[in-house]
Amino acid sequence: MAGSIDLLRQNAHSPSFFALNRADSGHGADLVDFCIPCNPYFPTPEMFGRLRDNLETILKYYPSDADTITAELCSTLGLNPQTVAMGNGSTELITWIDHLLVRESLCTPIPTFGRWTDQPMETGKRVDMFPLPESRDFALDLESFIRFLRERRSRVAVICNPNNPDGGYVPRQDVLRMLDALVDLDLVVVDESFIDFVDAEPVTSVAAEAAIRPNVIVLKSLGKNFGLHGIRFGYLVANPALAGRIRRALPKWNLNSFAEIVVFLLKEHRAEYRTSLARLAMDRRSMARQLAAMPGLKVFASQGNFILVRLPDEVDGVRLRDFLISEHGVFVRECGNKLGSTSRFLRLVVRPPQDVHRLLNGLSAYLYGTEKAHLISTMPPPDLHGEDQQPYYYQGQHAQHSAQPQTQAPVETLYHSRAG
Repeated sequence: MAGSIDLLRQNAHSPSFFALNRADSGHGADLVDFCIPCNPYFPTPEMFGRLRDNLETILKYYPSDADTITAELCSTLGLNPQTVAMGNGSTELITWIDHLLVRESLCTPIPTFGRWTDQPMETGKRVDMFPLPESRDFALDLESFIRFLRERRSRVAVICNPNNPDGGYVPRQDVLRMLDALVDLDLVVVDESFIDFVDAEPVTSVAAEAAIRPNVIVLKSLGKNFGLHGIRFGYLVANPALAGRIRRALPKWNLNSFAEIVVFLLKEHRAEYRTSLARLAMDRRSMARQLAAMPGLKVFASQGNFILVRLPDEVDGVRLRDFLISEHGVFVRECGNKLGSTSRFLRLVVRPPQDVHRLLNGLSAYLYGTEKAHLISTMPPPDLHGEDQQPYYYQGQHAQHSAQPQTQAPVETLYHSRAG
């Protein structure tokens, strides 16, 4: 996988799955992607079958205009079309938010999604970066954030909830209090690209509030939730004036035919989507427990579909990333190029148990040696059918589990009993 490693070292942003496969035929389609956050359980095989059946039509004909597709999405989600603008991925919407609504400065915590710092800097804006301390597990203290914003006199505030790359979640009532405190700003953006993966509380989104507030935008990413990054579609919710201003700036046909077909399929498959989120939450808990059992790793509580881990002091994340992709066909996100982070952190996407087993095998080989990795590789992935599925709850800003920890899986016992 030498070509893939060269590609990883040449790009500031993680290369695409396509680029990695083109660069080296080593593992090819066998490459397991722990880098790009998506939902492994959705769309369903039936939905993919319908997309295949319609492939010729999808590719040959123009899609409907964005207003038609937006109206169908709003019908499915129970939204007012006048409060929604759909984009060719959330990054298109971030670009237009910056161009149209950010005048001089923007304030955001770091580390966070890179486009919220890079986009305004590319257009000459000042970005006031509020560091999230590792000592507090990257938890966002909203009062401190607001004080920082006031001291810097920023006119736009942005938070990601849950945050990327750590998965930290701010409870809905706390977000609403922040919106109340910042009603005088030009704009407050709550990026909820990963909100559907949260099981911390029954109601999580503030989108309904954004639709009636004067200066709030909530951003959503359908690609991340539905596991369809390649289609490139997302949307925002805001009051009709704000949403309309963004909508008028967008090209009339900015959405493709794949996006149209998927949007019209969603109404029929809402139950399967909810099931996929429950399965992923169970996988997240199991994966976090197994990673936390590895000596020297620190695992941060996450409500996203990814988990942030800190490597032991002597371990370089770049070398580990290169080792995993070349020796085990596992692609991970090393966070050294994220503002507010270092190469000691990896963001690992939540994947099904058999894929996690492969990841653990590669991590063990690098961190502890081949003997332990061999023992792990001979064990079957844990059976998760009996796993506790109760949701998390929140006390203050820190997530805890609502049930007692389960008996350790065999792989965890191995780590503890054989750790050198």
